[in-house]
Amino acid sequence: MSRVLQVSAELFPLLKTGGLADVAGALPAALAAAGAEPRLLVPGFPAICDALTQECAVAPVALPWSEGRAALLRGRLPGFDVPVYVLDAPGLFDRPGNPYADEAGVAYADNHRRFALLGLAAARLAEGVDPSWRPEIVHAHDWHAGLACAHIAASRSRRRTDARTVFTVHNLAYQGLFPADKFNELGLPPTHYAVDGLEFYGQVSFMKAGLYFADAITTVSPSYAREIQTPEQGCGLDGLLRHRAGVLHGILNGVDYDVWSPVADAAIAATYSADDATGKVACKAELQRECGLAVKADAPLFGIVSRLTEQKGLPLVLEALNDLLDAGGQLVILGSGDARLDAAFGDAAARHPSQIARRTGMDEGLAHRIYAGSDVVLVPSRFEPCGLTQLYGLSYGALPLVHRVGGLGDTVVDTTLEDLAAGTATGFVFNAFTADAYRRALRRAFALWSRQEYWARVRRSAQQRRFDWHVAACQYLYIYDGLLVR
Repeated sequence: MSRVLQVSAELFPLLKTGGLADVAGALPAALAAAGAEPRLLVPGFPAICDALTQECAVAPVALPWSEGRAALLRGRLPGFDVPVYVLDAPGLFDRPGNPYADEAGVAYADNHRRFALLGLAAARLAEGVDPSWRPEIVHAHDWHAGLACAHIAASRSRRRTDARTVFTVHNLAYQGLFPADKFNELGLPPTHYAVDGLEFYGQVSFMKAGLYFADAITTVSPSYAREIQTPEQGCGLDGLLRHRAGVLHGILNGVDYDVWSPVADAAIAATYSADDATGKVACKAELQRECGLAVKADAPLFGIVSRLTEQKGLPLVLEALNDLLDAGGQLVILGSGDARLDAAFGDAAARHPSQIARRTGMDEGLAHRIYAGSDVVLVPSRFEPCGLTQLYGLSYGALPLVHRVGGLGDTVVDTTLEDLAAGTATGFVFNAFTADAYRRALRRAFALWSRQEYWARVRRSAQQRRFDWHVAACQYLYIYDGLLVR
């Protein structure tokens, strides 16, 4: 039974800015069910500390700089059956805003210290500061935890631990880059600041730390594992990733169907299933009323639940917005981000209030209601490591319209004639990242909507697709076991 420490900056349902939190919240239970012995390490953000129970002090954590204090606590969090370690450092984590930025959206100037300390705490646990439990595998998620791999490599060189590391890339575009003069505050050996280490074009890269020092690397879909080895999507790290291709694995994210299923979802107007979609009609009408749209059963309702960024392909949606409206469609948008995109959707909603609704921020309940009430979920991302939005759309029978990239191409089957005939079609897929290709996919959606018998078949096929975390957990266990045997 592998003892696995999962290190993450976010954790659903307590702290979430995106899909990382959903993964970090669901994977431990799946690993435990598959036979591992997982525990969690998270920063002591207010939402985490407020929810922690049965806490006890494990050990202080020495800071690589002079001021402040930090300690490891062990306790329990609601919804988790495994013990959780919390890095208690109020001077670093007890702040307003989200985990990475203040209330104005400005990144904290000491983020390098905050997340270097998270990696250092992981290394201390790997060295055995908790006499009751010591991880054999440390599984670090995204750049925030990347220095765990570097610190553990340093500990291994000093023969303080035998732990092995796995680093999961959730989005290579967010790399945790800091000025080179911050390196001395990270608590790492001077030799780690090198091309064969953290140095990245004269800066410090937390992402590169994970990619270089981890014993195994995973990404969140098979296609993304291939794509990040190319200059187009490698973000300057494709050479390193090609060099480490032998330990690079693509493991598709799963869905926690206890949370994301219309069969028993308390947040939606009516429950329903793949075999009886009656409740989806009620969910659509209620969503239209809630968002101030015209209550029309025959108007196809398109949903967007997303950060408003160029990466998510939303300029394509704006460019073809009149096509959607002229064909009789409706659109509801939930999210925030780029000010220009935000303003453009807000202006469109003001001009077409019966067809377009705009909601800002993160509203978990409304997100559920959008999936349940929408007929189509739009995910036309320029690049997408895995994507959870389309997986949630499939579960709720909101047919995904996606660009064939990363996990989107791995999980959605286009409504071609042969796939319609075979009963395998689950959505609408376009290949080239252009407005014309997006428009053609949009037209296919309206064409299928005009044939409700076929629409019902595709919706049923979509809802029958399963992306269970058990499959992913078994793949992770295979990697863990391979590292321990080596």
